[in-house]
Amino acid sequence: MLRVSDIQENSPGPDSQRQQPSNSSSITQFLLLAFADTRELQLLHFWLFLGIYLAALLGNGLIITAIACDHRLHTPMYFFLLNLSVLDLGSISTTVPKSMANSLWNTRAISYSGCAAQVFLFVFLMSAELYLLTIMAYDRYVAICQPLHYGTLLGSRACVHMAAAAWGSGFLNSILHTANTFSLSLCKGNAVDQFFCEIPPLLKLSCSHTYLREVGLLVVSFSLGFGCFVFIVLSYVQIFRVVLRIPSEQGWHKAFSTCTPHLAVVSLFLGTGIFAYLKPPSNSSTSLDLVVTVLYALVPPAVNPLIYSMRNKELKDALKNLILVVVFRQQ
Repeated sequence: MLRVSDIQENSPGPDSQRQQPSNSSSITQFLLLAFADTRELQLLHFWLFLGIYLAALLGNGLIITAIACDHRLHTPMYFFLLNLSVLDLGSISTTVPKSMANSLWNTRAISYSGCAAQVFLFVFLMSAELYLLTIMAYDRYVAICQPLHYGTLLGSRACVHMAAAAWGSGFLNSILHTANTFSLSLCKGNAVDQFFCEIPPLLKLSCSHTYLREVGLLVVSFSLGFGCFVFIVLSYVQIFRVVLRIPSEQGWHKAFSTCTPHLAVVSLFLGTGIFAYLKPPSNSSTSLDLVVTVLYALVPPAVNPLIYSMRNKELKDALKNLILVVVFRQQ
């Protein structure tokens, strides 16, 4: 497993020529981190990412279609789940196709505008997903702790406003980060130490003190993220307190069957993200960093549909009906 800088010293192609610009306006393209330097391993990376991408497309596509077509799933919980699947599809489509194309065509280049688009879309979708998962925790809290007020607190208009707030907050957050990041003077080359354009590796290319503005924005974002984490934890503390008071085993099962998938998705999303961004810097090879990035950027979108469909009987029934309809129409 090699860094781009290592490959550049051994590969004579045009993609291996690192630019040494004096400022960001001189950069026309960036070089993404390569997974391997041999053709066989590049193709292995392509097929591996293709499998993950197709799994995410199939799983999230089925969930979106099932929820949209089955009127029994037109409830707040499934409305938010539909939004989550759309965000997952968007986030994995932002990073994986370009990485696959680079491995397939034996290149590492991404245009300046393409890099900016990746940063904007990735921050936008991941931020919106965090806010949406927080809203989904509130949905479970109201459903279990205040069931008599569920229809009032989570009516159709309120759900639309909450989802719009999650998308809008993510969009605003992404605008601020993208504009600030690409206004920096990038004068330490154009090799991004990641397989897609991400803010922390881009900050390493800056040699001016203006990067402190972006660090400040990152601190604010992490503070908001921590606030969402605290809200989710407090919500589930209250949920478990109520559930433990339920006398019947059937009531326990019903409550946990709706809460466990969301809690698993939150744990996967936040756990991998926190480990990726807050782990101490190491002197080891880039292999660990790549594995961690794959865990938080690729695995959740591919695994979330499986998590939500495993213990949710209503969703499993809707998916079965959808598959049966598709199969019988083709016969």
